[in-house]
Amino acid sequence: MGGGISSRQETEAAYRLGALIAKEGWILLNGGRRIGIMHASARGARENGGITVGILPQETCEEASEFIDIPIRTGLGIARNAINVLSSDVVVACTGGAGTLSEIALALKSGRPVVLLDFNPGGAFKPYADCGLLHFASTPEAAVEKVKELLRNRRSEVGRRKSDGGKSKKLRRSED
Repeated sequence: MGGGISSRQETEAAYRLGALIAKEGWILLNGGRRIGIMHASARGARENGGITVGILPQETCEEASEFIDIPIRTGLGIARNAINVLSSDVVVACTGGAGTLSEIALALKSGRPVVLLDFNPGGAFKPYADCGLLHFASTPEAAVEKVKELLRNRRSEVGRRKSDGGKSKKLRRSED
């Protein structure tokens, strides 16, 4: 996830992130538009053999990035952020604005881990860092390593829940 307006450095980091996601064999899901972080990460993934899914705010594909393999037209505007977040196992957020912040907040409130890539949204989300849902990375490589760790831990937790009949502790998180 990330902003529609991005600097050259942010765009390059998003491209590298997309490339690394593809190399892991993961599917890149983002806002699907041909601007900023969305376009750069989709390009990085596609040019490195990955699959890309774009959750578009419009009912048409007019603004879709040409690097999106599967454009999903929603007609939901910014409400499509809920689809982006709730369809993700882990959210990696690059620098962005209000839309990106809303995605981060929704991910955290729904118990999904978030990795912030060279992005500091201030102290509003500190309780989520304290409970282990919010993580920080300074490079795309570090972000992908953190995602791998989170996915391993999540699979391990799911396995424990299945093997103990659901008695293991669930992730604790702050309510606000």
